[in-house]
Amino acid sequence: MITCIRNGQFSNKIFVIVPFSRLKENIVKVLKFEGYIINYKIKKNNNKVLKIFLKYFNGKSVIENIKRISRPSLRRYCNKRNLPIVMNNLGIAIISTSRGVMTDLYSKRKRFRWRNHMLRRLIFFLIHNDGEN
Repeated sequence: MITCIRNGQFSNKIFVIVPFSRLKENIVKVLKFEGYIINYKIKKNNNKVLKIFLKYFNGKSVIENIKRISRPSLRRYCNKRNLPIVMNNLGIAIISTSRGVMTDLYSKRKRFRWRNHMLRRLIFFLIHNDGEN
């Protein structure tokens, strides 16, 4: 999904289509809430797919860089003390917790009562393009 979004924005596509999964849907919900994409739709043909509408500002993509951190071959976990700071909080880290998929800033703002042994899986970093470059 990340590669599809990256390639779609590199080639100035209006939308990209990716295979559906609940995790991808939750990630796309976070991206929409944070303003990185315009919208998304779930299409039900033979197989469910996500149609993600990409966002641009002054002809440039809103997402400057997107990088996957936790891979199937190498999972990355962190607790609340060592959550990453992405570009001095200009970007976000999307994490998967027992309470769902959310951004690092949202989990800090809500101040959930995390136990020390409760870990969060880092999914990927997203860096915002401020339009100056």
